[in-house]
Amino acid sequence: MWFGLGLASAADLIFPGAFFPVVLATCSGGLAVDPLYVDAVRVLGCGRAAVWRKVLLPGSLPSVVTGVRVGLGIAWMTLVAAEFIGVRGGYGLGYMIMSARDLQRTDMVMAGMAAIGLIGLGMEWCLKRLSQPLMRWQ
Repeated sequence: MWFGLGLASAADLIFPGAFFPVVLATCSGGLAVDPLYVDAVRVLGCGRAAVWRKVLLPGSLPSVVTGVRVGLGIAWMTLVAAEFIGVRGGYGLGYMIMSARDLQRTDMVMAGMAAIGLIGLGMEWCLKRLSQPLMRWQ
């Protein structure tokens, strides 16, 4: 526990876990755009901003959304794990599950696990609904 116990340590664990998948997916999406499209738009007289807006951003958007979905899942798992091991104060689903385990309250453990799953499912559903209007062509 290099960062101590508390919310700051949880954030220090969550940020790198969620940040790097998003960055890697964004870079790979940008590199996957066919250079032929970029050349075609430049030949038609579009400037640098138009190339970004009309070709690179729409072409890399599926990879960016995938990276955000992966990053969100990792952030959610890391948050619960950080609550298991290092957040003081007696709050959070991870803390609730650990306390219920210590008290041998299987019903509370199962309820916490169900809540984790349902919240993760809800986040995935919201992200999917938000990304659909951005990628109408898929």
